Amino acid sequence: MFEIAVWICGVFLVLAAAGAIYRLAKGPSLLDRVIASDVLLAIVGASLAIEMVYNHHMNNIFLLVIVSLVGFLGSVTVARNAGTGKS
Repeated sequence: MFEIAVWICGVFLVLAAAGAIYRLAKGPSLLDRVIASDVLLAIVGASLAIEMVYNHHMNNIFLLVIVSLVGFLGSVTVARNAGTGKS
């Protein structure tokens, strides 16, 4: 049952990544592309977390924290610059 749940999560993550990549390529504005890249980083973080749970280890926890911080700081930086009207 656990393996089936991991496969279902994997399928959902692949579909979500495909949607995020599509939005990243076709987004009409810069903010759409930033949100898509943030979602893609969240998908990478979720896949790292699922891999750690599946293999019963914590080897990728620092990578997960770094991916989360990069996604957050990138989104905040772009939102801050977009809010000032400078682009």
